[in-house]
Amino acid sequence: MDYSELIDDEIWRFIHETDAHYPPDAVNRSVAQQREVYNNMCRAFFAGYPTGLNVWDERIDTVPTRIYEPNDPKGTVVYFHGGGFVVGGLESHDDVCAEIAHETGLRVVSVDYRLCPEHRHPAAFKDAVTVVQHVALTQPKPIVLVGDSAGGNLAASASHSLRDSVDLAGQVLIYPGLGGDMTKGSYVDHANAPMLSMEDLKFYNQIRFTTAPVGPDPTAAPLEDTDFSNLPQTVSITAECDPLADDGGTYRDAIQKAGGKAVWFNEKGLVHGYLRARHQSKRARDSFDRINREIAMLARGEWHH
Repeated sequence: MDYSELIDDEIWRFIHETDAHYPPDAVNRSVAQQREVYNNMCRAFFAGYPTGLNVWDERIDTVPTRIYEPNDPKGTVVYFHGGGFVVGGLESHDDVCAEIAHETGLRVVSVDYRLCPEHRHPAAFKDAVTVVQHVALTQPKPIVLVGDSAGGNLAASASHSLRDSVDLAGQVLIYPGLGGDMTKGSYVDHANAPMLSMEDLKFYNQIRFTTAPVGPDPTAAPLEDTDFSNLPQTVSITAECDPLADDGGTYRDAIQKAGGKAVWFNEKGLVHGYLRARHQSKRARDSFDRINREIAMLARGEWHH
């Protein structure tokens, strides 16, 4: 794949800056070292808070969360951060969540779910379900689930698990890993993509489980479900230069086939993790604007696709 043609200069600068803080071989380091360099990278890209937000930390059951509240919120976003289920937390996506709250007018609940390898699957999934159930009982409605990368996986798996018991207005999945077929499509075409490679994915998949899964498990891989009916309205937004890109299209097709509403945007020339580039790349900023528009659309109970 010729990334010199697909990726523009702004995204290349973002990739090089990211690599300076979180090098491509970071998965070969210890988990503690990975978290240290990841946290340093996130601090380097931190853009601050928009004005007018009230922000506080709150524990939901045993799960730490951070709440971002604009004036008179019109609903609630539950946000699950990325990081391969190994790195990330309330600080890594702090400014992203603040900007989503500011741009959409919705309260955002950022979830600090348990990480691997200390807490392997299904710990993160259980934390996600716990928070969504609590939010459904206590926070302003409607409720939209949002997540990037591993967090997109958690948003989708929680939607599958809770579709018959919790009223969800929608879900927005940002370059999610949903358990697609790793032998074809974008997994092959973009196996050596900048920012996320197949070797990285193999590491994250291996560390996530105490033992290899036996049979399909929709709580870990939503695309392994056999029933895609009655899911909330779904927007999948992926990066073209990412092995996970096709998961968004495959998931859209499964929901549509079951009679549901779903749409997929595969953002040209973008790479995994591009949310951090939203203040230095027009392509990334345009996609972040799209993300916020789609979240707000779902919260209004609308569907424009």
